[in-house]
Amino acid sequence: MRKLSLFLSLILALAAAPQVSASEKLYFYTENFPPYNMSATGRAFEHNGDSIDGLCTEMVKAILSHTSLDYVIKLRNWDYGYNRAKDKKNHGIFCTTYTESRAPMFKWVGPLTKNLWTVFAPANTDLQIDKLEDARGLLFGGYRNDVMTEYLLERGYKVSALDSDDLNPKRLELGQVDLWIADRLAGPYFASQQDVEGLEPVYSFNDTELYLAINPATPDSVVEELNAALKKVHETGMYEAIETKYGL
Repeated sequence: MRKLSLFLSLILALAAAPQVSASEKLYFYTENFPPYNMSATGRAFEHNGDSIDGLCTEMVKAILSHTSLDYVIKLRNWDYGYNRAKDKKNHGIFCTTYTESRAPMFKWVGPLTKNLWTVFAPANTDLQIDKLEDARGLLFGGYRNDVMTEYLLERGYKVSALDSDDLNPKRLELGQVDLWIADRLAGPYFASQQDVEGLEPVYSFNDTELYLAINPATPDSVVEELNAALKKVHETGMYEAIETKYGL
């Protein structure tokens, strides 16, 4: 009876003990958004960081090389990765635009680089846009949970949003949307992948900073280590070298 009592006491003690995660591995997600992030093999998804390339990816890998952190980098569609980073501890997504509304949703590492929001029109357009308001009433192509799409929707613009940005250049060429909002550097890459030529950047605005956004339940020590490593990337000249490589 005494042995049974001791056994039960041990079980209760173990149940009451704090549960420690078996792994503190970090999971970082990105998307096909060339030249910032992209599959090195041309696939839609990648589960191995060695098969993921691009400006932001190289920045993140350079940062991680100055840490002792265990990590995985995966390439999925934006909506999937964004929700994983938003909902799960030790998960993050890059490159993510920092905004005031997003600020409390994540912990932030960066800035990694910048981008310039640009409105693209079909080839040979005679459309002239001097301010964003000139495009009100027209239908934009965008994609879900993207900051540019959210910006337009919050201000009452019409946006047809997909799960990713891949098909928007072709939709614009075919007249399924009137305009396409994308990054000034990334837009032409996406268009070339869809064999779409001649899209015209008719208006640019909102030069923004891109970050690695990490779930807020992730320990502060992890985020501090990553930001300290980013400082080392700057100090070694690697930050400037990576931006120069991609034409910035």
